[in-house]
Amino acid sequence: MADAPDVPDGPAEPGTAEATDAADAPGGAPGVAGPALPPTFPLPTVPVEDAVARQFRLLEATAAHFAGHELFAADVGVVPGPGRPRTTARVEAVLADFFGTEDAALVQGAGTGAIRAALSAAVGPGEPLLIHRAPVYRTTAVTLRGLGVETVEVDFNDPAALRDALASGRFRWAYVQHTRQRLTDSYDPGEVLAACRAAGVRTLVDDNYAVLRVPASGVELGADASCFSLFKLHGPEGVGVVAGASDLVAAVRADNYSGGGQVQGHQALDALRALTHVPVMWAVQSRTGEEAARRLAAGEVPGVAEVRLANVQDRCLLVRLTRPVARRLPEAAARFGAAPYPVGSNSRYEIAPLFYRMSSSTLDDAPALADWVVRINPMRAGADLVLDILRRSLAALDAEDASGRPDPDVPHHQLHTKD
Repeated sequence: MADAPDVPDGPAEPGTAEATDAADAPGGAPGVAGPALPPTFPLPTVPVEDAVARQFRLLEATAAHFAGHELFAADVGVVPGPGRPRTTARVEAVLADFFGTEDAALVQGAGTGAIRAALSAAVGPGEPLLIHRAPVYRTTAVTLRGLGVETVEVDFNDPAALRDALASGRFRWAYVQHTRQRLTDSYDPGEVLAACRAAGVRTLVDDNYAVLRVPASGVELGADASCFSLFKLHGPEGVGVVAGASDLVAAVRADNYSGGGQVQGHQALDALRALTHVPVMWAVQSRTGEEAARRLAAGEVPGVAEVRLANVQDRCLLVRLTRPVARRLPEAAARFGAAPYPVGSNSRYEIAPLFYRMSSSTLDDAPALADWVVRINPMRAGADLVLDILRRSLAALDAEDASGRPDPDVPHHQLHTKD
């Protein structure tokens, strides 16, 4: 497991518990007002060599379920017997094999659809569901509201509080988001799942932004199911996965009996092909983020006060600026080649580094950061390009403010507001 990067003495070590509440990077202006970033606790990453081994393991699972010619053809429809395309059923078998689960089901609706399908199969209206005390991801909140479940919050960062809640006997199911909901979340998802399992409480894990980026997904850590988007893993639009216990997956599949709800064979095969590239790509991206964090903390870019690595949705850099220009920075960065808004957060469409605001759920918890902090995801780029875009963007905004008129090289479109 790769740890957060080491940084020279002076600036805070990004993404670690040792980071102080007011760590200025050398390039920043000391004493500048603005809320400091809290310490963060990023999830472990996968070294490149381990990612290569994962890629090979995925191909071994593929070869176990596909004859060679079947990788070049796909079917569609509610095929008698499996009730779905045979190609789709084979891809599901590959995924179950690869993740070490009893079964897996492909669903429409990407990650949100997978979560909705699993929760619908697991809990009913009015049933208590144990969740973390934190702002809920907004599309998940819609699902929970629609299902009419009674959500009961407990702080997963507090093991004693979690044990007490589990010992109450109220819960059949708990819902765990693998990545962080609050900037200061520090709980180990594996320990939360183990506590639930010891209490006889079954678990569903939202593994969006985590699967193949961390050493083990929720279901590999002992959850009853992992739910995640294949669109976020370079697959086609709208395809998600529920991988886990056979009874739950069977219920998901039974609920999705209509032809229009099936993931067709060509979609499934497209998702599998794309997935073969993801383990190594994610490992390189994580490594690049660590390099960029080290260099920003060392003061390579003037105007940066502080930097953290964090799993706020996707693993990214949180960069606190010395001036409150974070809302304007994405459009300035777009002029120099950055993506100013996400498509699917690591979808196949996203190759340029992303310069964007904090996520809505994070800002719900820490609204004061909105003007000061930008999140940066390298995507396919290297650290040199990430720092160059940030340097040029901040310089352009400085020039604009000094002159009192917009820099002609920086467009001023209306900012996007969606995650």
